[in-house]
Amino acid sequence: MTRPETLARSTGVHSANDVRGALTFIVPQDTKPYFESSALTGGEPRVHFETETRRVDVRDMRQVADMLSLDREGFLLVRHETAVADLYDDEAIASVYDRELKTLLGEVTGAERVAVFDHTRRSDSSEGAANPDGFRGPASRVHVDYTVDSGPKRAADALGAEEVERVLSSGGRIVQINVWRPIRGPVLRTPIALADAGSVRPAELIATDQVFPDRVGEIYQLAHAPDQRWYWVPRMGRDEVILIKGWDSLDDGRARFTPHGAFQLEQQDADAPPRESIEVRTYLVFEG
Repeated sequence: MTRPETLARSTGVHSANDVRGALTFIVPQDTKPYFESSALTGGEPRVHFETETRRVDVRDMRQVADMLSLDREGFLLVRHETAVADLYDDEAIASVYDRELKTLLGEVTGAERVAVFDHTRRSDSSEGAANPDGFRGPASRVHVDYTVDSGPKRAADALGAEEVERVLSSGGRIVQINVWRPIRGPVLRTPIALADAGSVRPAELIATDQVFPDRVGEIYQLAHAPDQRWYWVPRMGRDEVILIKGWDSLDDGRARFTPHGAFQLEQQDADAPPRESIEVRTYLVFEG
């Protein structure tokens, strides 16, 4: 299949919603970078590495939405209604929303099992968005939630180590997917940008320790490179979700890690309603 970026260039297809955006990248260093998480600090994360802001071209994802693949670009845009009226209602999230997403992911991917293991709300309002463990702002540094090491470790936490061993030893596959949705729409400021995973070289993914009160996790921060291709969803609505691949147990050339992060629009309206979003982390099991 023709890659969406190649198709766009060969046909001259562009959108009035293609933008320039300011993304925050890590600056590679000699020692392993780390940061103290919001769960540890009780507020903004404390970062112990250098970052840089680069303005990059961010293309309108809607123009290529029907050509995207989780196994090629690493993300999908899907229209999906939810029956949950209040996405700040933790009980409704647990009893209704999680079930909705399990059904959606099974239908979209063919996975035999979907396990939900984390929820995070974010807002670029001055106080952030409320979560059971504190308030969260947008994730402004471009990152991937899991690495080649932490992906399977977190899978063992979510699914059970014996289940992970059973699936993988029998020729099965496990995939980590985030489901990102606006709590209120349309999103008019601080949207999310996603890199085409096929445009990111392994050396640009920088393993970084994430320090929690009771453990140390590991994520990738992304170093900037001019060939990276970026996408966003203009005026994204509450009836839309982005599926973002964070890790894949298969290492056969398909997308495994999809960088993403919040960014500022060049002419962002400071008086527009705050961006509010909810992301749900899941593991998908494909039997061998």
